[in-house]
Amino acid sequence: MDIVDHRLTGAVSQKASPHFDARPSSTPISLIVVHGISLPAGHFGGSYVQELFLGDAKKLSLIHSDFTDLAGVRVSSHLLIARDGRITQFVPFDKRAWHAGESCYDGQTDCNDFSIGIELEGTDNDPYRHEQYSQLSGLVDLLAIEYPVAAVVGHSDIAPNRKSDPGPSFNWRRLKALLRQSTCVTLPID
Repeated sequence: MDIVDHRLTGAVSQKASPHFDARPSSTPISLIVVHGISLPAGHFGGSYVQELFLGDAKKLSLIHSDFTDLAGVRVSSHLLIARDGRITQFVPFDKRAWHAGESCYDGQTDCNDFSIGIELEGTDNDPYRHEQYSQLSGLVDLLAIEYPVAAVVGHSDIAPNRKSDPGPSFNWRRLKALLRQSTCVTLPID
């Protein structure tokens, strides 16, 4: 994998989400936010998460009763890593994806302004898979070379009163062990 024009190259699916906007000028990308997601909750595979990020939330609300509160939701992420390790990019890294919501990190609010959102297909309580850790560690290594990323956190770290993902099933030590020694980012376990 490589990054060209703020997009991943290689074995990555590119799908354009309409849910993004410009980052504030002169705001460096200094944070990676790890999320966990499944639709319906606890179910893996299928296209529901992609449809949500692609702006089909209204359609989802008509398909399944678990999705009724998604009608009108406008959300996206830069990347999604499926259970089998497949990566889909929805928003270029230089743009602001709408993944963090009301958030704060190290005294800075509005984390979408300066972060890259990476969704892992999973739940707070189901162990994430080796393929996901492998892809995530490679992405963190790559992104830390391309952008001035200083830290990797969970959604729960930046929105603790409203979010719990990636949850207790996410193994931060495992991620740290897979990162290149030259990748200098702070993790919640440091």
